[in-house]
Amino acid sequence: MKVMKIRVVILFCLTCPLQFVSAQEIINSERAIQLALENNYGIKIAHKNLDLAKNNTSILNTGFLPTVSGAAGATYNLDNTEAEFANGETTSLSGAESSRLNASISVGYTLFDGLGRKYNYQRLKEEYQLTELQARETIENTIIQLFSVYYNVAQLSENAETLKKTLMISTERLKRAQYQFEFGQNTKLEVLNAQVDINRDSINLLTTNQQLRNAKRDLNLVLGNTLSGDFEVDTEVEFVTLMKRGILLKNAKERNVSLLQADKNIEINKLDIKTNSAAYLPTLGLTGSYGWNKNNNNAASFVAVSTNNGLSAGINLTWNIFDGGITKTRVKNAQINLENQQLQKEQVSLSIERDFNNAWDDYQSKLNIYQIQQNSLSTAQNNFERTRERLKIGQINSIEFRQAQLNLLNAELSINQAKFDAKLSELQLILLSGDLLNVQF
Repeated sequence: MKVMKIRVVILFCLTCPLQFVSAQEIINSERAIQLALENNYGIKIAHKNLDLAKNNTSILNTGFLPTVSGAAGATYNLDNTEAEFANGETTSLSGAESSRLNASISVGYTLFDGLGRKYNYQRLKEEYQLTELQARETIENTIIQLFSVYYNVAQLSENAETLKKTLMISTERLKRAQYQFEFGQNTKLEVLNAQVDINRDSINLLTTNQQLRNAKRDLNLVLGNTLSGDFEVDTEVEFVTLMKRGILLKNAKERNVSLLQADKNIEINKLDIKTNSAAYLPTLGLTGSYGWNKNNNNAASFVAVSTNNGLSAGINLTWNIFDGGITKTRVKNAQINLENQQLQKEQVSLSIERDFNNAWDDYQSKLNIYQIQQNSLSTAQNNFERTRERLKIGQINSIEFRQAQLNLLNAELSINQAKFDAKLSELQLILLSGDLLNVQF
């Protein structure tokens, strides 16, 4: 009965992850980036923010265009009137009707405002470029997040394949132990040990398959939930060659998105100083209007109906000679903000250099670990093959074989982790250098 249960568990472990193979889509890194750029919600929001910033740079939002306004009105009166004229005559009216109609259109234009509009327009353009950098930062961070999840799926996929092979080897070992026990070549203990190892391998495979399904859901979320069915990822990894530390560090100091944003904030604060200083200067404007009025008077008036229309134009000059020190305070605060932005840039520059040095050392270390793990895997494979042959001819027991099997399993799992850890470390290094969006994945 126990043997039957074990066989059921083995069958479930081996067939469960294969149920969807025929319908699975294979996603490579380029396809994953394409789906993320098109469907990731964080990137979509960043693009919408960029559209807002673009709208703000329109000439319609700068104050350079004139203003035009129209007005119209009508009044109606019903009065009781007693009037005495200069010649002594009098008149008395009851329910006398009168009305007034008017319409006008006015135009205003500011000729000069201390160059405030000019500096504000330049500020809007700088803010648009800052929003572009923020969108780029969002895309870069999303790509790093994408590959963190993508390579997690790839690693778990390879781990599942490795554990599946381990379970198949353990299954073969159980069969051999059962045959040998039936023919009196070993004890029941060998069979029991094989059964225990199969149970452990089955649990490890089931756990890894569940982790793999969860990781695929995480990846699908980053991709905007665009994949409706099960899928596989390409587990091949290619490292970028000819990466030189000096060139990467130079690029980091020139292209890193955080530094570029700091530069843009400095430019914006410089324009803030100029915009606020514009309040020291006078404002000169033009006004013009066209109006039409019609009065329908009652009988007590000298004029029964009057109509007039015409144009009017004017020029006005305003100069806020003293505003209680408000403008002076704003200019000083803008200068302090500029100094703060310059200090923040220095801080960001130092942080980037530190992060780059850490990332470079981490990358070199993980590359070395990956190379060492490759050598360890080769040694473990040779040791396992020799141990399996010795088990077949009865020179070693199952415990020694199991140890060689576990050594091989650990080497394969370790090299999987080392490979993807090194690749993620490489991407982090390229991110700091500001070249992530120029890499061919």
